[in-house]
Amino acid sequence: MRVRSVAYDCDVLVVGGGIVGLSTAYAITRAAPGTRVTVLEKETGPARHQTGRNSGVIHSGIYYRPGSLKARYAVRGAAEMVKFCAEYDIDHAVTGKLIVATERAELPRLHALVQRGRENGIPVRELGAAQIAEYEPEVRGLAAIHVGTTGICDFVGVARRLAEASGAEIRYGAEVVRVDRRPELGVAVRTAGGDVVRGRVLVNCAGLYCDEVARLTGDDPGMRIVPFRGEYYSLSRPELVRGLVYPVPDPAFPFLGVHLTRGIDGGVHLGPNAVPALAREGYGWGTVRPRELASTVGWPGAWAIARRHWRYGAGELRRSVSKRAFTDAVRRLLPAVSEADLVPAAAGVRAQAVLRDGTLVDDFLIREGARAVHVLNAPSPAATASLPIGREVARRALGALART
Repeated sequence: MRVRSVAYDCDVLVVGGGIVGLSTAYAITRAAPGTRVTVLEKETGPARHQTGRNSGVIHSGIYYRPGSLKARYAVRGAAEMVKFCAEYDIDHAVTGKLIVATERAELPRLHALVQRGRENGIPVRELGAAQIAEYEPEVRGLAAIHVGTTGICDFVGVARRLAEASGAEIRYGAEVVRVDRRPELGVAVRTAGGDVVRGRVLVNCAGLYCDEVARLTGDDPGMRIVPFRGEYYSLSRPELVRGLVYPVPDPAFPFLGVHLTRGIDGGVHLGPNAVPALAREGYGWGTVRPRELASTVGWPGAWAIARRHWRYGAGELRRSVSKRAFTDAVRRLLPAVSEADLVPAAAGVRAQAVLRDGTLVDDFLIREGARAVHVLNAPSPAATASLPIGREVARRALGALART
């Protein structure tokens, strides 16, 4: 592809029409009116993957290490997301949530969460076993904490509104297959349909494919996306759960465990279970993409994870293939539930960045190259934190633009 300096279609070219990409476009046009932004999204509409296939929870930020990007952006983003939803009349509610310890071994971790919440500036109420029923009459546990700033919303609705309000050109059905970056001239992207789009700066918010887009650009991301499928059931007796109920998470993993979530539609979702996906969009065991699977198993970090955490993974796999085992995990929190109450629901896939040594990247990861900004790790709570994340990515993109 030949790139001419006079042929720019836009100033900033964003790859990915999920909530982070659209929030970035929104932030750029707010911070620098007149900046021409084009968003390329391979699907026929926004938010078809991680944004549209999660629990819809506005996370408080209680889980995240004080001072980390996750902690800072989630706490700030939760308040901003509620305000954004109210301003644009998007379905949402501030419900609060319970984090419940069901075994004595979990009590120290629960107390540590109280301290972490306070360090992150989050209001937390400690509850004894009898007080749990004030919030959730059917839930049982030894102790719990109530986090008042947690909520729920329609993140797909948020993404659509960001797309409209940004004023950016959004091109759907535009899958990126080639990138030609020339630092002295700009970036040209070819789509699967044969179109060429030229911009001064590229922003990579490709989610499940962010590492591949980085490599297409010519940058070494230093990580690989290893996809984990989150499997859900819906509860046929939603009256058993009033709001949001979570187990005490294991700090060694970036997953929160099987939890109970009353969504904005009134239904209750149970999950997710976290198992390796056989494709980056592998929403079921029957979806296998050999090239993508080879990319995962060929990454040394994937094998390091398997060696290090095989016991944890075996439990997740067992719950994936056994409804009874999944029900047992739910019954730890909600004893009244039975197998018959669980109805299979749509799954999601988490784009988990993994380093070569098997380290699961725990924080948001944003890296820059010549005329490029790459968002390389933005799993949960990225939807909650999307507005401040978008501003940070926009700041870096505008800085790169100023240097052209």
